[in-house]
Amino acid sequence: MKKVSLVLTGYGNVGKSFVRLLLDKREDCARRYGLDLELTAVLRRSGGWLAEGCEDFESLAADTTVPLESHSGWTPGLTLEDALSRTSAGVLVECTPSNWRTGEPQLDFLHLALDHGWNITAASKGALVVDFKNLRAKARTKGLALKFSGATAAALPTLDVATISLAGADILRIDGILTGTTNYILGRLEQGESFEAALAEAQAKGIAEPDPSMDIDGWDTACKLLLIANSAAEIDLTLKDIKVEGIRSVTAADLSKARAEGKALKLLGRLIWDEGRYTAEVKPVAIEPSHPLYRLTGTSKGIAFLTDTMGTVAVTDGKSDPRGTAASVLKDIINIYRD
Repeated sequence: MKKVSLVLTGYGNVGKSFVRLLLDKREDCARRYGLDLELTAVLRRSGGWLAEGCEDFESLAADTTVPLESHSGWTPGLTLEDALSRTSAGVLVECTPSNWRTGEPQLDFLHLALDHGWNITAASKGALVVDFKNLRAKARTKGLALKFSGATAAALPTLDVATISLAGADILRIDGILTGTTNYILGRLEQGESFEAALAEAQAKGIAEPDPSMDIDGWDTACKLLLIANSAAEIDLTLKDIKVEGIRSVTAADLSKARAEGKALKLLGRLIWDEGRYTAEVKPVAIEPSHPLYRLTGTSKGIAFLTDTMGTVAVTDGKSDPRGTAASVLKDIINIYRD
């Protein structure tokens, strides 16, 4: 049995879902993988919670509706460096909302964890988008894992397929529907809804954020594509390298044309190998019925890889809610030590 210390940063929906999932799956992880996963600290901006024993963790996980500050073990002013220094190095579980333009506050957390010898699994994208090249290089130099399945379309196994299942193959193209919000809105537009009505409906159902601009303008897809492409193709894309067009410009004429041709209009993130180099883009595309992602409706997501030796390999769906993201985080932890 291998004991693994876990430090969690961020206690929003994904962080709370991870704590609950860890309680549900802890015995299973011990039985199936020989891993004793021990949550030792949870950090928020104003301080942190420290576990002094198993009972503390079980109390925290049993009711995550109680403010973290009200649980036994809450320590005002506790910093991440304090928490990392209290126990043997394990895995930093990074669930802090971060800014995709600056990477903060997540960026500082990831570098600090690597500097202290901790592996990482990240559920948020900001720091990875901003500083992927340096974070990857630092992790490799130190012999540490940097995983981020939860940041690349939640439970959809984009990175596992790209980096493990397709090992030895060259990736010639990636097509991804990586944001359920845009797929839902485009579907409603095809059914005759106005853009404004479709967006309002998506927001009312909790599918779209109160500020949906990152999704509908294509930047969420671009961020996910960047991380998948850099991992799958071992390249160093930045957001400046990706031409991004969202769905605001989709017109009734575009939809009518696609329908008349028997096609489906989707917001795709694409990586294409052509003339000795990769190009990347995000834009609405009318895809043929033969395309692996053609039949995806509602909030479904999917990704298709065209390879030189394995043909086209596609995976679809997977939970997009906080528990699905938390499950991807747990998967990364298991695979760090199974590897």
